[in-house]
Amino acid sequence: MNHFDVAVIGSGPSGASAAFHLAKNGISTVIIEKETLPRYKTCGGGFVYRGRKDLPFSIDSVVEREFNTVDVYLGKKLHFKTERKDPIITMIMRDSFDNLIVEKAKEMGVTILQGNKLKSIEHQSDKIILTTSQQTITAKFVIAADGALSPTAKMAGWKTDTRFLIPALEYEVKVSDEEFKRHVDEVRFDMDAIPFGYAWNFPKKNHLSVGIASARRTKINLKKYYQEYVQHIGLKDIISETQHGFQIPVAARTDGFVKNGVFLTGDAAGFADPVTAEGISNAIYSGMLAARAIAEADLNMSEAEKLYMEKLNEKLIPELKTGEWLAKFFYEQKTIRNLLLKKYGQRFSEAMADIFMGDRSYPTDIKKRMTQKIKELVF
Repeated sequence: MNHFDVAVIGSGPSGASAAFHLAKNGISTVIIEKETLPRYKTCGGGFVYRGRKDLPFSIDSVVEREFNTVDVYLGKKLHFKTERKDPIITMIMRDSFDNLIVEKAKEMGVTILQGNKLKSIEHQSDKIILTTSQQTITAKFVIAADGALSPTAKMAGWKTDTRFLIPALEYEVKVSDEEFKRHVDEVRFDMDAIPFGYAWNFPKKNHLSVGIASARRTKINLKKYYQEYVQHIGLKDIISETQHGFQIPVAARTDGFVKNGVFLTGDAAGFADPVTAEGISNAIYSGMLAARAIAEADLNMSEAEKLYMEKLNEKLIPELKTGEWLAKFFYEQKTIRNLLLKKYGQRFSEAMADIFMGDRSYPTDIKKRMTQKIKELVF
């Protein structure tokens, strides 16, 4: 039976990032992946610059397009454009992007087990026994990086899902060359293209990623709003559309991120940005934090758990909590929000661009600031 210091479940950005940093610190690591790589992964594929800064290697080989400007629309009246010298958003396809990080991890000595679906987790004295569809291995630690569904979390003892997951629908759209040229130079977000949510149009190398997401977890006809959005942006000459529905966890778990040597990262923990639903950058970041905690603890279980929570609480958790409040206000208080955006919209867009760039976080005193701004408008 093969034994590793750490078994990482899932080869997405969070798992592959964790594995890379673990192996870099001389820790024997295996990635257990149910699919055969590279595999398609449903995702808008908009990777913000702060995530690129957390990767210690170039991703140029898998970049589809880069955008130094971002356009945000609120109906037909308000339009805000932000610009930076570095790409605010980089377009990637998750099959090649995820596989790149895995290959970098393999270069560090990580073992990858493809086509191995995790079946069970069993704790036995000082080791964890993992049974997959093909074999059984043991590890001292497990990092659950298997996405929004995270069967690993359920197996490890998280019985109730305390995350908040929102519905999204994304289409890979191929259009005529002439139509593609009309959209290729603009990455755009359209607020309120769906009630309590937004839509996006992301130009990739030779197609468009067009999607829609609602910030409410209710039954809603996403396809209807997608079709309305296609008409709104004047998208025509469509050759083909490939539909993908998915859920995005935009609120972190409230019942902890570590249990009996199992560490939750990325979407399994609920670490996507509550305002934008962008999850790749925080997935990479949380995977790195888990790896660093285990390495700095020198494989001591209790110390690693303590360090991971300290690292999460230093920046990520406070930012997510602030983001949750801001998202609730932004998507549910439409009238007041629109009044604020009419006056402060460009300033807000610039602040969001700074967050995308990794130059700032959501302010911890956001409630106080927003209350003051509202008073200035009303009185």
